[in-house]
Amino acid sequence: MRLKLLSPGEMNADQKQTYDESIAGKRGAPPAPMMAWLNSPEMARHATRLGEVIRYNTSFPARLSEIAILVTARHWTSHYEWWAHKRLALKGGMELKTIEDIRDRRTPVFDDPKGQMIYDVARSLHEGHGVSGPLYQEAVKLLGERGVVEIIGLCGYYTLVAMTLNTFEFELPEGEVSELA
Repeated sequence: MRLKLLSPGEMNADQKQTYDESIAGKRGAPPAPMMAWLNSPEMARHATRLGEVIRYNTSFPARLSEIAILVTARHWTSHYEWWAHKRLALKGGMELKTIEDIRDRRTPVFDDPKGQMIYDVARSLHEGHGVSGPLYQEAVKLLGERGVVEIIGLCGYYTLVAMTLNTFEFELPEGEVSELA
């Protein structure tokens, strides 16, 4: 870890307010990257609020949201993000084979066309830096404009998370080993 993370007793008033808000939210605990973001309390406050919306209040159930998150974690080779969201993806109902395919950079086979579309859009955003006209039209037809916006939000927010975790070298919990090479 490149950065000393503050305990609540070491935080100034702005940092503590953001920390307290995060533990009072749906997560019940501060998200790991927020502990680094607290060096910029206003950024931490807004990023954490966005994260809660993106994580819990999109039009997608967890098994679909986690597709975009895992594609992002894999794209950035974010060990901590992958570790955290693999567990959430399994809990949300994602098949282990799908997770392994994303991990190994193979295109998964989805039974649900929405899952396939979320994967295709997320992968296009990361690898192609955008979405082609035909893919965009298919995505809007299947997921609606809101769905497309939410995939972008998931990929963008979790890119911020991955960059934070990677830059400050967040370590996996003791005894855990990264699956990403």
